[in-house]
Amino acid sequence: MHRYRFLLSRQWVILTLVAIALIPTMIRLGFWQQHRYEQRTARNDLVSAALHADPVPVERLTSPGHTVTRAEKYRTVTATGTFDTAREVVVRRRTNSDGEVGFHVLTPFVLEDGKVLLVNRGWIPANGAQTDFPEVPAPPAGRITVTGRLMSDETTAASGIKNVKGLPDRQIMLINSEEEARRLGARVLGGYIQQTAPQAKDGSPEQISDPGNEDAPLNYAYMIQWWLFAAAVPVGWWFLVRRELRDREEAAAEQRAEEAEPASV
Repeated sequence: MHRYRFLLSRQWVILTLVAIALIPTMIRLGFWQQHRYEQRTARNDLVSAALHADPVPVERLTSPGHTVTRAEKYRTVTATGTFDTAREVVVRRRTNSDGEVGFHVLTPFVLEDGKVLLVNRGWIPANGAQTDFPEVPAPPAGRITVTGRLMSDETTAASGIKNVKGLPDRQIMLINSEEEARRLGARVLGGYIQQTAPQAKDGSPEQISDPGNEDAPLNYAYMIQWWLFAAAVPVGWWFLVRRELRDREEAAAEQRAEEAEPASV
């Protein structure tokens, strides 16, 4: 065992302790990536199921004060009524598919029973200062049927968007049915919808695209990667030990050879 006495040196003790600490850390990181993979896969499956489900009347899934669940989110719903453009607002600092900053147009949609559904009609450019109320294309007039994806209320905790107070008139930061119910003094259905039909025409707000899949396979690859790293640490440590041992033995052999030379003269 004297051959491995160098492992007790300060340098090798530190290196060994670091290696020992890295193994469980990398294993835990692998399990964390596995958890993220499972979360993202479940989310993708849930969104896909919602998007492919048959459309249902909106009041079958939500009502005033209702919190839209994960299973209900992205479900396609229909509603019949009229747009109330007089109380329309815009949602600040929203981007389109090209990353341009503008507004989302949020228009109350009065149902036949008097309740109100919040309809996000889509994105429009700012075309001026963010403090100015933009030109908003008018929706179809009269009684119509709209279709859209049901969405849950936006909150600062979920979105990371700060709900700034003191904004210019008819501008908001977050789409929240409870706040809109207080502003409108009406029975507002929980959540809101992203309109998908009638289809946008030239000059209309740019409709919001379908939610994309989260890259779950990437998390799976990271999971495997961390576990391979964890397995490689002891292999790498043993490789360094063997190399150190070989170098020391070669150095010792050279020293013995040098010491033996004068004796042979």
